[in-house]
Amino acid sequence: MAKQSKRMTNAKDSVDRDKHYALKEAVALVKSNAGVKFDETVEIAVNLGVDPRHADQMVRGMVSLPNGTGRSVRIAVFCKEEKMEVAKEAGADIVGGEDLAERVQQGEIDFDRCVATPDMMAVVGKLGKVLGPRGLMPNPKLGTVTKDIAEAVKAAKGGQVEFRVEKAGVIHAGVGKASFSEDALTENVSAFIDALNKAKPSGAKGTYMKKVALSTTMGPGVKLDIATLGTA
Repeated sequence: MAKQSKRMTNAKDSVDRDKHYALKEAVALVKSNAGVKFDETVEIAVNLGVDPRHADQMVRGMVSLPNGTGRSVRIAVFCKEEKMEVAKEAGADIVGGEDLAERVQQGEIDFDRCVATPDMMAVVGKLGKVLGPRGLMPNPKLGTVTKDIAEAVKAAKGGQVEFRVEKAGVIHAGVGKASFSEDALTENVSAFIDALNKAKPSGAKGTYMKKVALSTTMGPGVKLDIATLGTA
C-alpha cells in the first residue's frame, strides 16, 4: 500500500468528515488544500434521487459557468464548406465534413466537444458507435446540433459544461480551477446547482438532491450543506 504524503494527510485532517459545510466555507477549504505543482481542477459530485435507467428520470444538460472552467477545450465542427470559415473564425480547432467523419471512423479523435450543423447529421449519425460512448455525439437538445455554429463554438470555448447522470445517479463535473478566486468558484458552483435543479426530470420522486461534495483533483472531498446552495 502506497504511503500517503504529508500534504494529503494534513489535507484530510483539515476536513471534518461528519460535517456538511456551507458553500463558501467549503470552497475556501478546498482551495486551501490544493498544494500540488499543477493547477488542480475543482470538481463537484452530486448524488441525485433518480434512476437513469428510466427515461423519465434521465438528467442531462448544458450550463455556461459564469467564470469559465479554466481549461482549454478542443472543438470539432462538422459542417459543409460554406460554413467552414465561420467555424474557424469562431475558434473551432478542427473543421470538416465527410473527410473529418472518415478520420473519426478510423479512431482519430483529438477533440473534447463536437458540434454539427443539421444538414451534416446524416453523416455524423453514422459515427454514433464511435462518438456516443465518449459522450461526444452532437445533440440538438444540448445545442450541439445547430445552424448557429459560431455561437455554439463560442459557448463551448467560454466555459460551457455538459452534465449527464451516471448509472448510480451521480453527476461529476469540473467547475473551475484551484487558482480561481473563492467568489468565482462559488458563483460557478451555484450556477451548476441551479442548472441541475432546472433539469429535474418529471419522474424524480422524493429527495432530488441527496448529497453534494467538492474536491480538487488531488484533494479530499468536502461535503456541502445542501440548504446553503440556493442562497450562496
